[in-house]
Amino acid sequence: MPRTTANAHGIELEYDTFGDPADPTMLLVMGLGAQMTAWPDGLCEAFAGHGFHVVRFDNRDAGLSSHLDHAPQPDLVAIMHGDPSSAPYLISDMAQDAVWLLDALGVERAHVVGASLGGMIVQQLTVDHPDRVLSLCSIMSRPGDRASGRPSPEAGQMLLRPRAQDRAGVVAARVESSRLIGSPDYPEDPAVLRVRHEASYDRSYRPDGFARQFAAVLASPDRTAGLRGVTVPTLVIHGLADPLIDHSGGEATAKAVPGAGLLLLPGMGHDLPQALWPTIATAVAGNAFSRDGDQTAADA
Repeated sequence: MPRTTANAHGIELEYDTFGDPADPTMLLVMGLGAQMTAWPDGLCEAFAGHGFHVVRFDNRDAGLSSHLDHAPQPDLVAIMHGDPSSAPYLISDMAQDAVWLLDALGVERAHVVGASLGGMIVQQLTVDHPDRVLSLCSIMSRPGDRASGRPSPEAGQMLLRPRAQDRAGVVAARVESSRLIGSPDYPEDPAVLRVRHEASYDRSYRPDGFARQFAAVLASPDRTAGLRGVTVPTLVIHGLADPLIDHSGGEATAKAVPGAGLLLLPGMGHDLPQALWPTIATAVAGNAFSRDGDQTAADA
């Protein structure tokens, strides 16, 4: 896969592409601790089929992009209690990485789509760099207001549980997590989940990066005020059965952006089930070229 040095600090970003480079660029940004391969190939191909040159990449501290192992480990408890000083970077820095990737690819403006933490990153990207964004889609995310999008007790505990110590334990824990936060109306076969998480582990396993990304989420300021100034076509997608980021997070995001569309999907949890790829791809493509307002699953 291609790799580029994203900025003057030497951070390198691993990326790949789908579709025709002559088409408008769609930049996909994935969530907390997740690799770019968490954007399923089939969904990327569906986006490309709607006429986009799709670019997905590993965020810093994930996958095959640079890991900031030289940075001190954050004090998550202190950050949760209002002292963000130990966070090695913020969501705004991760958004800047995306801009540097666009620079390296020679892309002036892109349609940006983010899931979970990726949604937070593309929100910040649009606020900080509006001249680089053609349209915005935030999926299963929140604006950082500390009130909306809170996890269920079980999902919250999952984020803070002790790390497994070997490959088998890590894979088993990830399968369990996927079943906990996944879509109840679109359950995945545990054997399929296991194969996927084994491949993810074998590609890259760097748990310290997860902690640094989590610190960035906790330490970054509320984006609500900045989102009120967003003028590009915006769509928010959220599952009504999401236990990790409650759908109130999506609703708050859509409320913050003037004219944003909101697509709430019954039975969808905190994942991207294959049965919903056509719905998601069509909605994202529609947002890129028009502003149709609120949608229901039946309309998408």
